[in-house]
Amino acid sequence: MNSINPLKNTMEAGRPFEAIPLVEMKNRNLFWVIKRIQDVCLSLLGLILLSPLLILITILIKLEDTKGAVIFAQTRVGKNGKTFKMYKFRSMVRDAETMLGKLMEQNEVSGAMFKMKNDPRITRVGRFIRKTSLDELPQLFNVLKGDMSLVGPRPPLPREVDDYTSYDMMRLWVLPGCTGLWQISGRNHVGFQEMVELDLEYIRNQSLMKDIVILCKTVKVFFGADNAY
Repeated sequence: MNSINPLKNTMEAGRPFEAIPLVEMKNRNLFWVIKRIQDVCLSLLGLILLSPLLILITILIKLEDTKGAVIFAQTRVGKNGKTFKMYKFRSMVRDAETMLGKLMEQNEVSGAMFKMKNDPRITRVGRFIRKTSLDELPQLFNVLKGDMSLVGPRPPLPREVDDYTSYDMMRLWVLPGCTGLWQISGRNHVGFQEMVELDLEYIRNQSLMKDIVILCKTVKVFFGADNAY
């Protein structure tokens, strides 16, 4: 797979390194091992407990569009710029990607992201599962594969990374997450640069307890947060 070297890009641009304590991160091997074990255990538990819900969503998607796929696999950029396929329940019409170009001028968030509250590409079932973030549940499989962590910066699209500054690239120094500080701090009401700062804050101050707190706060999203679209 293609990859981007965020560390190399930052060095070439002469950006300061004080934003992330690199020496400390290199000495945190035990933390990464325990975090990985926590990710695997909680993901497996989640898949088991949520299996009836996963089956129900699958049925609803197929009832609305019998010919469309249930799972949407989209290329995202992960740790150290490595690309991978991120899984989501399909919440849009089948030709959603080809329609995007015509909608870019209606983007409702700043920076290298696209969000549109009344996106015409979203299906009826899709609107509900996006509102509750249930469309994100298949990413538990990405966690098991090691492409993602339960908590971390959200993985961007390659076209978004093309617009990143070297400073923005620092959010690619760790595994991306299913949820993070952005999700519990306003989501679409938070601009791109604010999201970057939240991600770098998380990277600086990672801890297993902080991950648990973020996961607990994320549960609220499943009950229909107003800023989820």
